[in-house]
Amino acid sequence: MPACPALLIAGPASGQGKTTVTAGLAQLHRRLGRKVRVFKTGPDFLDPMILEQASGMPVQSLDLWMVGDEGCRRLLADAAGQADLILIEGVMGLFDGTPSSADLAVAFGVPVAAVISAQAMAQTFGAVAFGLAHYRPGLSVYGVLANHTGSPRHAQMLQESLPADVRWLGHLPRSEQIALPERHLGLHQASEIDRLADRIALTADALADTALADLPPPVSFAQPSPRAVPPLLAGRHIAVARDAAFSFIYPANIDLLHALGARVTFFSPLANEPVPGAVDALFLPGGYPELHAATLASNTATADAVRAHAASGKPIVAECGGMLYLLDSLTDSDGVRTPMLGVLQGHATMHERLRALGMQALDSKHGQMTGHAFHYSSMTTDMPVDRYASRPQGGPAGEPVFRSGAITATYMHAYWPSNPALAAALFEGGAF
Repeated sequence: MPACPALLIAGPASGQGKTTVTAGLAQLHRRLGRKVRVFKTGPDFLDPMILEQASGMPVQSLDLWMVGDEGCRRLLADAAGQADLILIEGVMGLFDGTPSSADLAVAFGVPVAAVISAQAMAQTFGAVAFGLAHYRPGLSVYGVLANHTGSPRHAQMLQESLPADVRWLGHLPRSEQIALPERHLGLHQASEIDRLADRIALTADALADTALADLPPPVSFAQPSPRAVPPLLAGRHIAVARDAAFSFIYPANIDLLHALGARVTFFSPLANEPVPGAVDALFLPGGYPELHAATLASNTATADAVRAHAASGKPIVAECGGMLYLLDSLTDSDGVRTPMLGVLQGHATMHERLRALGMQALDSKHGQMTGHAFHYSSMTTDMPVDRYASRPQGGPAGEPVFRSGAITATYMHAYWPSNPALAAALFEGGAF
């Protein structure tokens, strides 16, 4: 049973600085010569980009529903066999959601380092820390870190407010040089953040003087039985769009394509790169096509290659932003309408407010595939709906799934390892 020091970085709510602290810790321990593996709780694409830059390793998702208990356990056990430290960034508040970050921590015995933004707060800090430490029986809280402190005296007041059984891990001062900017889908992409490397380095410097510079106790992770993945895509060549417009890709999805026997090649629509020659299928992931609509519309080499691929009847899997790219047109939040590829009939419009958020699942003859939806656009189309995704807690239907020939398009971001047979079927283009 592999064991490795591990911490789950959580907070009482979003906006506490979890990503900043997790990234800084990853870099700090790398400086100390340690191999660090970082995970992100829940469905997320943006935080992992930042955490990957800090840790130097791909960042996988952990979620007891989407990834599953066994899938999470396998990822953690594999990491424990290779790393000197495992860091898991939580999602929202520690107890928010079903399952929550606290559920994950309890399931695998990982202690929690709570990050609490102390801005506009004094002794109430101690009450919040007490609540996080004692709300959930069986949860181990390693300690609390005060973020956004205003002065050394402020930090001292916060430390003095803590109950005796809650450990003080240190503090980070409020600093525009450290803070990470945000926009409508969360944080900016790593490549778009000004001086990201400097921000992470400054955070690591500040954390070097805290108790988090020391390794936490080791946690043992039981290794599940190996899961055999049949080579259902052996000999298949799959092209994947990947750049600032199409970046919402789970590393586990690409790993699964390789495990299924596929050859994977990446290309950039923003760089006007054509679809690589002799590919059997195409994956257009989500991202921010609305921020690059004019460039995508003018990049005819890519556009013509994708249209030719579709016209030849070869499979395309398009998720969220990738689906919008295939539509007739896209209107951004400023009201500017831009023609897209016209491969699928329909029009998308960006909105200021969130249009969909939550876990969803896709049912098929191969069983269920898990995933999630998170988008600010709406879509109008006359295309018939092949089926709807479902929600784990029931309620109204989830995202529609559209089929046009061998094209499968939906707002849902699927976690392919949850159903390898269905993932293979999507890239075969047939009925599922």
